[in-house]
Amino acid sequence: MDTIDSTAVKLTELLRHPEDLDKIPALKSEFTRKKAAFDSQLRIGLKEQLEVTQAGMNNITDGQRTVQAIKEEMMKIDKLCAEAQDMIHDFPNINLVSQTHRNFSAVEEMMQNLEGFKERLDRVGYMLQQDEEDEENMPNLLNVHYELTRLRNIRDDAMEQIQRAEDASFQGDLETLFGDLDDIIEMFDEHIGKIALNLINILISGNNAMVVRLAVIIEAEEKSDKMVIALQEALKDHKEIAARFQGITDGAKQTRGYKDKFLQAIRIHAEQNMSESQETFLDDSTKIEKSMRWFFNDLNAVKQGMVPLMPKKWKIFQTYGKIYHSVMHDFLIGMVDDPETSSSHMLAILNWPEKYYVKMQKLGFRADELSPHVIDSRETELVKDFRQLIIRFLDEWISRIAQSEKRDFADRSTDGANLDTDEFGYFRTRNLVDLWRMLREQTDAAGNSERTDVVEGVIDTMFQRLKTRQVAWQKMLDDEADKYTGANPDMEGFQALQDWLVATANDQIACIDDNEEAGRFGYLTSFREKLAPLVSSAYLSHADAEIASLRDGYVDLSTHCISTFAQLILRVDFRTVMPEFFTPKWYTTTAMKQIVVTFEEYVGDYKLVLHHSLLDILIEEMSDALLVAYLGCVRNRGAKFRRQEPFQDKLFEDVSTVFEFFTSFPSPDVADIIKTKWRVTEPFSQLLLADKASVPDVFEGFKTDYWDLQLSWVEAVLRSRDDFDRALLNSVKARAAQMEINRGQETIMSKVK
Repeated sequence: MDTIDSTAVKLTELLRHPEDLDKIPALKSEFTRKKAAFDSQLRIGLKEQLEVTQAGMNNITDGQRTVQAIKEEMMKIDKLCAEAQDMIHDFPNINLVSQTHRNFSAVEEMMQNLEGFKERLDRVGYMLQQDEEDEENMPNLLNVHYELTRLRNIRDDAMEQIQRAEDASFQGDLETLFGDLDDIIEMFDEHIGKIALNLINILISGNNAMVVRLAVIIEAEEKSDKMVIALQEALKDHKEIAARFQGITDGAKQTRGYKDKFLQAIRIHAEQNMSESQETFLDDSTKIEKSMRWFFNDLNAVKQGMVPLMPKKWKIFQTYGKIYHSVMHDFLIGMVDDPETSSSHMLAILNWPEKYYVKMQKLGFRADELSPHVIDSRETELVKDFRQLIIRFLDEWISRIAQSEKRDFADRSTDGANLDTDEFGYFRTRNLVDLWRMLREQTDAAGNSERTDVVEGVIDTMFQRLKTRQVAWQKMLDDEADKYTGANPDMEGFQALQDWLVATANDQIACIDDNEEAGRFGYLTSFREKLAPLVSSAYLSHADAEIASLRDGYVDLSTHCISTFAQLILRVDFRTVMPEFFTPKWYTTTAMKQIVVTFEEYVGDYKLVLHHSLLDILIEEMSDALLVAYLGCVRNRGAKFRRQEPFQDKLFEDVSTVFEFFTSFPSPDVADIIKTKWRVTEPFSQLLLADKASVPDVFEGFKTDYWDLQLSWVEAVLRSRDDFDRALLNSVKARAAQMEINRGQETIMSKVK
C-alpha cells in the first residue's frame, strides 16, 4: 500500500499539467532503460551469489573427502602396525624386553624422584620464604614454579601408578611423603594471587619484570591445562587408542585453572575498587565521574603498558575491557534495582552511560563491543521512572494545596479570615504563592537531571495540572453558587462566597499580570522564563502554545468569577424585585432605582479589593446580568403590556436610570459598550408598540441586527401584548422561516432565553 501511495505521489509530481501528458513516451522510454539497467545489475549480483554458494558447497564436499581419506589412512597405519608384529621375527620377545627396559627406567627415575622429593620441596619452600621477604620483586617466582610443577608431576605420576597397580599398600606412605606439597602449593598460589590482584599497581610502578614472570607462569599453566583437557577428551572418545599411549604421557593429570584464577583476580580487583567508588558515590551523587577515574586509568595502563608484556593471543586489553565493563554493568544495575536508591543517585546513573561510552570510545572500545549495555538499555524506563518520581511529588503537592483550598473555602467566614490581601490591598487566596513556588522547585528538580526529556515530560504534566486546576476551581465555585439560587436558600456564607469570587478572580489576574515598565511579571511569564533554558527549541514552541492556552484560561476563569458575582446579585439580592417587572406593580415602584443603588454599593465595597483591571469587567457584567434579567422578565407571572398603560414611558425611565448609573464611571469605553448593549431595548419596545401587521417587519430587523435572537423569547414578548393572538405569532414564525441568517459574533440576545 505504501509503494502504491508513493508511486501515486511521484506520478502527481511528474504530471501536474495537461501538457505533461506529452512527456509520457519519453518517460516510458527512460523508465524502460532504467529497468533494463536494474535487471542487468540484479542478474550480475545473482550470478556472483550463485558462484559463491557453489564454491562453498564444493569446499564442504572437498573437506568431507579429506576427512574420509584421513580415516582410511589411519586404518591402514593401524593395520600395518598389526601386520608388522607378525613380520618381525621374535617380535614378542623384543617387545617384552623393550617394555621391561622402559619400566625399569621409569622405576629407577621414580625412585630417584621420591628419594629427593623432600629435599627439593624444602628448597622450594625456602625460595618462597625469600620471595615473601621481597614481595615487590619475588626473584624466585619462575624457579619456584618450575620446581613446583615438576614436584606436582612426580606426585601425580606416583599416585597414578599406585592406582593402576591396584595395590594400596604403599598409598599411605606416598600420601605422607606428599603431604607438605599442598602447603607449599598454597603458599605459591597466594603469591600468584597477590601479584594478580595488584597487577595494575605493579605495572604502574614500572615493575615490568614481575608482570612478565606472571604472564610466563599463567601461559605455561594454560598450555598444561589444554593438554590435560585434550588427553581427557581422548580417553573419553578413543579409549582403546589412548590406552596405547598412556604410558608415555608425562605432565599434569588434572587442570589447575591458573588462567581462570587470573581472570577472576582481575574481576576481584575491579569489584574491590568499585565498592570503594560506590561509597563515594553514595555520599555524593555528583561524584560518580570522579569516583570512577580509577576504572579508565586502569584500562589505559593496560593499553599502554601491559599489552606488550602479555601473550598476543590473550588480547589482554580486550579481556580487561570486557571484565571491567561487566563489573560496571553489575554495579549500575544493582543500584538501579535497589529500591533504596535515591532519586539523585538514579539521575546520576541515568546520565552516566553517555559519558561512559565516550570515555570507552577514547580508549578504543566501540559501543557494540561492550555487551550487554551498561544499564541494559533501560534509559527510557529510567527516564520515565525519574519523571514519574517528580510528577508524584508534584501531584502530592497539588493535592495537598487543593485540599487546603477546599477546606478554607468550606470554612469561609464573613470576616475574610481565611483570605489574604496582596501589596495592593486586593483579596487573594492563600495557596497560590505556594503553588507557583512548588512548580518552580519541581522545575529545578527536573532541570538538575540535565535531560530535556525529563524536563519536558514534567512541564507537560504541569500544564495539564494547571488546566485541571482551572476547571476544578470553576466547578467548585459554580456548585457553591448554585446553592444560593434555589427557592429557599440558606444565606449563611453568601457574602464570603462573593469575597472568594473576587479573590479567585484576582488570583487569575496575578498569574498573567505583566508590567514590563515596572519590571513586574505574572507567575505564568516568570514560569516561562524559568523553563525556557531547560527545554529544546522545538518544545519551547509547544510550551508557548500551552502557555497561551493557560493565559486564555486564566482570563476566562477570572471573567467567569466576576460574571458569577454579578449573577448572584441579580438572583439573590433582587429575587423579590425582578418578578415585579412588567406587572401592574411595576408602574408604582422604583425597582430599577433600587437595583442601581445596590450596584453602586457593591462597586463601592469591592473596588478597593478587586484588581483594577477587573473593575470595568465587573461593571459590564453587572450591566449584562441586569439587561438579560430585565428582558427575561417578559416571562414573569402577570407580565402584560396594555395599550392604555404608559409602559413605553416606564421602559424609557428604566433605561435612563441604567444609563445614568453606568455612565457615571470614569471609563468612557465601558459606558459606550453598555449603552450599545442596552439599545437592544429599542427593538424590544418596537415589538410591543408596533401594530400587528408591522410586527413581522420589526422582528426581521431585530433578527438581522441580533442573529442569535431566540424565537422562544420573541414569542414570550408577543404573548405579553394585550392584543396577542395566534395569527400574530404565526406571521412572525413564517417570516423567521423565510430569513437567511448571517452568523457573526455572539450578541447579548444569545443569553436571553
